[in-house]
Amino acid sequence: METTAGLTFRDATDADVDTLVALVESAYRGDDSRAGWTTEADLLEGQRTDQEGVLAVIKSPDSRLLTVERDGRVVACCQLEHRGTYAYFGMFAVSPALQGGGLGKVIIAEAERAARETWGVTEMHMTVISVREDLIAWYERRGYRRTGQMTPFPYGDDRFGLPQRDDLQFELLVKALV
Repeated sequence: METTAGLTFRDATDADVDTLVALVESAYRGDDSRAGWTTEADLLEGQRTDQEGVLAVIKSPDSRLLTVERDGRVVACCQLEHRGTYAYFGMFAVSPALQGGGLGKVIIAEAERAARETWGVTEMHMTVISVREDLIAWYERRGYRRTGQMTPFPYGDDRFGLPQRDDLQFELLVKALV
């Protein structure tokens, strides 16, 4: 368990599943997500994740679901997955009420440090819905670069939400970890 800037970072456990699903959903879907700037509510309806998806990340031997607490309350999380020479960063969620105050910067920096130290990786990869220009710009300010490499959105798979438009795809962003 690491402590940074009044935050406690730890790996999620089975007991955290419901709390983490609620956090991710609140950050990305529905009216609650509109309190923050990371909402996808205008792009996607339905679920962002579910208990099975969160539990799969927790149980995977190549993944960590980093859980972030402040004053004993879960306020954020992110997935780190070891993929050879790089780590994949995903399921990043910050409580909407706390977005815009610099918390995300601290968490992503800790995630990069943890991936580098735990697995010795030299890059962090992530995918972002390509029309999320404000979010991509935020990651670019943190040193991530757009690759132009796109993967299709899984239309028809309700586990990823119900698309509200037909031009969604994921762009790969990459950052060298030095």
